[in-house]
Amino acid sequence: MIRLSQIEVEDELKNLPGWSVVNEKLHKDFQFDSFNQAFGFMTRAAMEIEKMNHHPEWFNVYNKITIELTTHDAGGITKNDTNLAKILNSLV
Repeated sequence: MIRLSQIEVEDELKNLPGWSVVNEKLHKDFQFDSFNQAFGFMTRAAMEIEKMNHHPEWFNVYNKITIELTTHDAGGITKNDTNLAKILNSLV
């Protein structure tokens, strides 16, 4: 995978509601009504993540999930990251 330029990332962000770049990673905080809803989202997401073999950094506390996406092998954000972000948004 090839790392996206800053301009390419900015263009991708226009189609990724709620996502931003923090510390050179795509970043989004999700909040749900309950732990069960958050965990259900993580379960659905895990199935898509495994299909892509592209694993996020994520952190869950009760009904909140923070997700960061980057492609370590490319040294930054790639199309894999933006594609996964779109999938994650569709699961909410």
